[in-house]
Amino acid sequence: MKRRDFVLLGTLMSGVSAVNPVLAQFNFGKVLEAGKTLMESETLSDADLKSYFDQMAADSDAKNKLAGPKDAYGKRIAKLAKGLDSYDGLKLDIKAYLTPEVNAFAMANGTIRVYSGLMDKFTDDEIRYVIGHEIGHVKAGHTKSRIQTAMRTSALRSAVASTGGKTAQLAESQLGDLFEQVVRAQHSQANENEADDLAMQFMKSQRYPAAACVTALEKLDALGGGGASWLSTHPSPKARAERMRAQV
Repeated sequence: MKRRDFVLLGTLMSGVSAVNPVLAQFNFGKVLEAGKTLMESETLSDADLKSYFDQMAADSDAKNKLAGPKDAYGKRIAKLAKGLDSYDGLKLDIKAYLTPEVNAFAMANGTIRVYSGLMDKFTDDEIRYVIGHEIGHVKAGHTKSRIQTAMRTSALRSAVASTGGKTAQLAESQLGDLFEQVVRAQHSQANENEADDLAMQFMKSQRYPAAACVTALEKLDALGGGGASWLSTHPSPKARAERMRAQV
């Protein structure tokens, strides 16, 4: 065992008394394995990241109804995403969910999903801004950073769970939790501003009306709260709209 492993094992075991009866049943191998996961989460490979996001995307698609090629929403999103299978070095998978929620999300593997509830409210160019904003999150690596943080937490949970002989499995018990932490959680002000800036660049580079960035955010502001990540942003949609207006 390497010295670094001993140090990490000590960290994981801190607070466990030698007289605690649980210690007698403690599986040191599983704890060390969890500790290695904790260390590895700092340097997750691109292949590991893609695997985790592919699993989350497949799970999300299975739990939601995807708009098909013959559906009106499916046809519309396909038209708006035409030519974006590969953009600025990114491989993208842009589809729509048939759900009334006003929302959209992106994952580091290039998965982008736009909800039909948002499509009902927005013009084509405003949806293009949303797509550009989500591309911005992918390009800036925002969900990549989140999953590294989330996997650290998962590693520690695995260590605790190992005392009972049950180690959490990413493909099963952790998918929903990771989705909430990594995908649906509210972005920071810096992340939202960066994604907006990249969306503005996207709109201009594709020769779409840049003013759609402003009108889309103004619509979000008018819609108010509601719980969806697109409706409860920080900074507020109004502040973001004013910031975008200066860039038009």
